[in-house]
Order: sequence, then C-alpha cells, then structure tokens
Amino acid sequence: MEIKEDVVIVGAGIAGLTTSLGLHRLGIRSLVLESSDKLRITGFALTLWTNAWRALDALGIGDSLRQHYPLITKFQVMTSSSSSSETSPDGEGKDSGSNNESRCVRRKELLESLQRELPHGTIRYSSKVVSIEDSGHHKLLHLADGSTIKTKVVIGCDGVNSVLAKWLGLEKPVNCGRSAIRGFVEFPDGHNFQPRSHVYFGEGVRYGFRPCDDKCLYWFFTFKSSLQYDEDMKETPAKMKQFVLSKITKVPEQAFAVVEMTELNSISCSQLKLRLPWNVLLGNIAKDNVCVAGDALHPMTPDIGQGGCSAIEDGVVLARCLGEAFLKKPRNEMREEEGYERIKKGLEKYAKERRWRCLSLISAAYVVGFIQQSDGKVMSFLREKLLAGFTVWAAWRMADFNCGELNFS
Repeated sequence: MEIKEDVVIVGAGIAGLTTSLGLHRLGIRSLVLESSDKLRITGFALTLWTNAWRALDALGIGDSLRQHYPLITKFQVMTSSSSSSETSPDGEGKDSGSNNESRCVRRKELLESLQRELPHGTIRYSSKVVSIEDSGHHKLLHLADGSTIKTKVVIGCDGVNSVLAKWLGLEKPVNCGRSAIRGFVEFPDGHNFQPRSHVYFGEGVRYGFRPCDDKCLYWFFTFKSSLQYDEDMKETPAKMKQFVLSKITKVPEQAFAVVEMTELNSISCSQLKLRLPWNVLLGNIAKDNVCVAGDALHPMTPDIGQGGCSAIEDGVVLARCLGEAFLKKPRNEMREEEGYERIKKGLEKYAKERRWRCLSLISAAYVVGFIQQSDGKVMSFLREKLLAGFTVWAAWRMADFNCGELNFS
C-alpha cells in the first residue's frame, strides 16, 4: 500500500515534534513516523536555556511550560579541592528582560506539550523506516510493516543512529571517551534545595543536580571511560548507583543524599557521542528534498546543556524555511518541478543557517567537557584557579541566541 504525504518527519523526539508543530503553526500538514508503539521518553529531564525558551515562545508554548518550572537563579561550581564559585544570570528571566533564562524541565512533559498542540493523527506509531529511494521529484519511504510512503519532503529526526543521516552520507558519530549516568529523584514531602544548579568536578568526573520543582531533582554524573568500572554496569542500575556514590564521597552530605535516595528504576547510563565538527561543516545536512535535524544532525556531549535546546532551534528554523517553500505561492499554482526546486532551496537555506551554529555548539561542548574532566596537573591547576566560572560563562554565551520567529518575509 502506498500513501502520499507532502512532508514526512522520521522520529517523534524533540526535533521531530518541534518541526511538526512549527509547520502546523504555518498551516502545513506533516506526518511524523515513530518506530516505538508510543511516545518515546528517553532520559528524565533536561535544562532548557535562553535559546530554547525563545524558540518555544515562537511556537506558542513557552509560557505554559514556564509556570511549572522555577527559574534557576544561581550556578554553584565546586572543584575537587573544595574551591567554589557562584554566579547568577544578569536578571530574573523573561519578565524582567534578562538575557539569560534557565529551567530544568521534565522531558516527558516537554514532549507531551508539543504533542498536545498537534492535530490528531499527526504521529503514526510502530512505523520504522528501513530504506529510502528516489522517485522523480519525490522520495519513497519503505517501512518495516511493508507499507510505502511517497512524499515531497523527508526530515530525519531519528536520533544518533539515523537512517536518514546515513543516506545523506554523514559519518557515524564517534565516542568521545566518556559516559553519563543520569537519575531523577522525587521527594514526597519536598526537598530543601533552592532553584540553583550545583556542579562538582575533578579527578575525571563531573557530578551535578538541578531542581525541576519543589519535589523533584534531576542529577547527572559524567566520567572518563578510563575509570575502573564493571562493563555490566550499564545494564545494572544498582551497580551504576554504587559506582556514582563511590566517586562523589567529597561532595556535601545533601548532595550525596540526592543519589542515595534515587530509586533504581530512575537511573540510566549511556556513552557520550558527538558528530565531528568538520563533518557538520563539510557534510550533507540537506540534499535535494531530504534533511536531518536534532541528534541526527548534531549529537554532542551534554557539557553546556544544548542538545535538546538546539533540537528545538532546528525545528523552528526548518519550519520557517519550508514555510517559504510551500506558502509564498499557492501550491495549486505550482508545477511539480517548481515545487521541488522551492523545497530544495528551502532546505539549502536551513542547512546554511544551521551549519555554523551546530559546529559551534558541538565544539564548545567538547572543550568545556575536556576542561572539566581533564586530570592533567596543568589543566587541574588552571581549572581550580580560573576555569570553574568559565564553564558557566561558556554555557550562557552559547545559550544567548535567537533562532527567530516562525513568520517569514
């Protein structure tokens, strides 16, 4: 059976749903294919920085999310020698005109907020794309269930192991030599932490936590693969938890208790990967009527908290560029070849706009991670004396970005 669609988005993650909602706001229908049988919630929470909130405002859902999550007002950084620094944004968020806004948001609620705004039937579950082929000015997507979809545009938002990125010829993401253990803990009677970000690093590890609200905290622990740990740990939450606790014995008692109180079903572990910056610079982000976004385009380390934020940026920019292609001239007045050329130019514009931004984010995240977790004597000395505040400054600097509105000239 062959189905025809104007726009098909592969993957119902942050990038896929954001792109679909952006197109919907412009009056353009899309079909989102998700390989899972329901909304795929990987990870527990993420920090959304200024750039993400500006993009969510462009989509019209920023304020509905803000009311559930307090503004992070302070960033406290402590090194292995117990030296510490505390910094704060230059204001108090959106209402006061600040350039900096940071809130820790449950990933599930972000995805569900995006999904709720989409028309019923936009997402088709249990739909795994196995191959793609040319068909004149269209693409044919072959699904695992034997069905075929003929479409004018294909957008790959299918994650680090993207089928569409492979089709475009992008190299596989590489392992950066570190892994991350993440956790989420709920305090039924509330926790006593202020809305601050706490980070401790040194001796090859980085541990931090942030409140989502009065009762929930999200924590993360990144470590170098050279540290001694059981290979079976990634499949055994109890071992993950014990490993983290054994490496954070120097942190304050309250910070230690955050991990200690975490239930085993709220802990996960993954290798950290990134796409090499020159592959983003020189590779095909878009080709003809196919492009990639989110982790399919720019997997990066989490050291400046921009993976999810940049995926939201991608979705707004991509929707705007495709809006120009579809809406500047009525579709019923366009010949097939003219429509194809407009789409091709729209995706080229998207690629041009996102290429350097993605390269900058991947590079900055890697450098900050290297600084935080290097165990060389010279780097350790510089980190203790100078660089703790730099890492927070770098995160703010990369977050002070506006991907623009959805409307186009």
